Amino acid sequence: MGDRARAHPGAAGRAAPADRPASVRNVVLVGHSGAGKTTLVEALALTAGAVGRAGRVEDGATVSDYDEIEHRQGRSVQLSLVPVEWGGCKINLLDTPGYADFVGELRAGLRAADAALFVVSAAQEASAVAGAARAVWEECAAVGMPRAIVITHLDTARTGFDEMVAVCGRIFGGDDPDAVLPLYLPVLGPEGPDGHAPATGLAGLLSGRMYDYSGGERREEPPDPGRLPLLAEARGRLIEGIIAESEDETLMDRYLGGEDVDLKTLVQDLEKAVTRGAFHPVLAAAPAAPGGREGLGTAELLDLITGGFPNPLERPAPAVTAPDGSARPAISCDPRGPLVAEVVKTASDPYVGRISLVRVFSGTLRPDETVHVSGHGPAGRGHEDHDAEVRIGALSSPFGKRQRVLAHCVAGDLACVGKLVGADTGDTLSGADDPLLVEPWTMPEPLLPLAVEAHGKADEDRLSQGLARLVAEDPAMRLEQNPDTRQLVLWCLGEAHRDVALDRLRGRYGVRVDAVPYRVALRETFAEPSRGRGRQVKQSGGHGQFAICEIEVEPLPAGAGIEFVDRVVGGSVPRQFVASVEKGVRAQAARGVAAGHPLVDIRVTLRDGKAHSVDSSDAAFQTAGALALREAADGARIDLLEPVAEVRVLVPDEFVGPVMSDLSVRRGRVVGTEQAGAGRTLVRAEVPELEIGRYAVDLRSVSHGTGRFGRSYARHEPMPRGVAERLPVERRQGDQRIGA
Repeated sequence: MGDRARAHPGAAGRAAPADRPASVRNVVLVGHSGAGKTTLVEALALTAGAVGRAGRVEDGATVSDYDEIEHRQGRSVQLSLVPVEWGGCKINLLDTPGYADFVGELRAGLRAADAALFVVSAAQEASAVAGAARAVWEECAAVGMPRAIVITHLDTARTGFDEMVAVCGRIFGGDDPDAVLPLYLPVLGPEGPDGHAPATGLAGLLSGRMYDYSGGERREEPPDPGRLPLLAEARGRLIEGIIAESEDETLMDRYLGGEDVDLKTLVQDLEKAVTRGAFHPVLAAAPAAPGGREGLGTAELLDLITGGFPNPLERPAPAVTAPDGSARPAISCDPRGPLVAEVVKTASDPYVGRISLVRVFSGTLRPDETVHVSGHGPAGRGHEDHDAEVRIGALSSPFGKRQRVLAHCVAGDLACVGKLVGADTGDTLSGADDPLLVEPWTMPEPLLPLAVEAHGKADEDRLSQGLARLVAEDPAMRLEQNPDTRQLVLWCLGEAHRDVALDRLRGRYGVRVDAVPYRVALRETFAEPSRGRGRQVKQSGGHGQFAICEIEVEPLPAGAGIEFVDRVVGGSVPRQFVASVEKGVRAQAARGVAAGHPLVDIRVTLRDGKAHSVDSSDAAFQTAGALALREAADGARIDLLEPVAEVRVLVPDEFVGPVMSDLSVRRGRVVGTEQAGAGRTLVRAEVPELEIGRYAVDLRSVSHGTGRFGRSYARHEPMPRGVAERLPVERRQGDQRIGA
């Protein structure tokens, strides 16, 4: 692609509204944390002429300036959009967080994009790259996303470019390492005092041209004769890799027979292979030197994006249905078609208010038109299904903290919509006269609990609204009002995700909350039969209280609940008061009889009792029933029941042993393992929920960031006596710690 005509630096500049889908490229930058994605976005914007030197826009902020939390933490925590122009195309660069806690933002970026730049840092050890990058690569592969690989940090490389390409071939190429090959080779300058030779230029393997970046501007030079043998070997391997993915099955035979394949055919086959996700070209990139305009490889990357990545017309649109779930015809990327767009990201600006990032899949979105909003959030995420009609406000394109007004947004393009009230992340925008619903993308299951309480009275009034807005903006979070523990629990993906949630509640919504220990819903049950007598006899003038009942309690199998049986003979307990006794027994069972947890799985039999013709009442027999159950508990052994979860852990084969050992330490029982694809194993276990409150964090440590897990409630079962004896003490201290 090095022979393509390219715009002069600065000639493209800031992106204007696209007029047709073929001129749009939506590219998401993905990769492990610290790989340099945000720096690369700024370097691409500088090369495209969208910003001045040092990546500054006119207000003095960088193109990545958006969230104050990102500045305080020094890392990306949310999806951000930077649009630029290059070679007659509008390129929407979507920068995603690399930290595993923000995989929800990554999936939103994958939904909005048509291709991905996978950013890998040469400054990290190859083993670290393998562990951190594999999960992100699999996220891209799961949605069939075309990918190119960009190697950064060559100036501080621990691993050379050639070695890093080989590492990427092993990790990402699978059975075909030749599906991951470089399009350019770095040209190294003289060694510095530290013995490191920096990359000062690139050699195009297809075009045969050399590009020097040492002066801060891209300058073409004639090939160095001393490098020609090395370039010829790499070029031959690249051509064979491209031809192997060609749709022309005769091309390989012709090439091996000595036929010279022309450059145009190679470029066309490369573009098709990249679009199909069958070939992943590798490039090197670095920011411009101080005072320079073009960073190493940035022009080549922009050329690859415009000439080698698919446009929205070449990618399938998501399936649609009517809001009631009935089938509807497939949509296409046609600006004249029915309007179908999706909110892929929702954010709040302290001055502008709510801002919705929208991907238009069909039709054209215009300001001031009325659209239908259909919402279908994941079950249990605090996002209820809803349908409404709203008026579209101003359309804009973000750039740093500024928003540039757009006249329209055609199919395939991205735009921001201000104050789109009633539309949350994942909602569909469609024509008011023809409502449609886009098939949702899969969101990760949040598995780290955060129990919160309002800090003060003023915060109580704002807490529910703040949490609702937080969950609406980030569907990777789940809000739960636990009916058993009466705790308000915000489920997150990890500790960083949790910290951002607390920060946003304080800074964005003005709600101060206190994080309190998360409690697991425990139960109690009788471990042996017992008897109890309840006596409520009081006389203090006027009508008194008189009720006596005798009960038997026996344990039932797990899951049986509470069974009440009337065995009274002779009318010792009048018929109208039998229900009162049952009501009192059930009320006391709900409060617990030993440690304050609900009592379950027992049969209570009413055997006898006494009543008074004047002083007996419904309230008296309710009290007597409760007292009888408490007396029965005093004379019996009460077991504490803990919830047990069915846990499914997916890890590379080399981490199966450490994962199983860790589960055993957590009192887990491994019930089976099975192969789950090449080099991966699914471990199934049953683990007490008391032991896995922090498992979302701990599994990353055990598996070096490569493991995933899911959990579901299995049952309650008796807790070991040694563990149960510690709980009352911990409860009195207000510190029921969850996790090993």
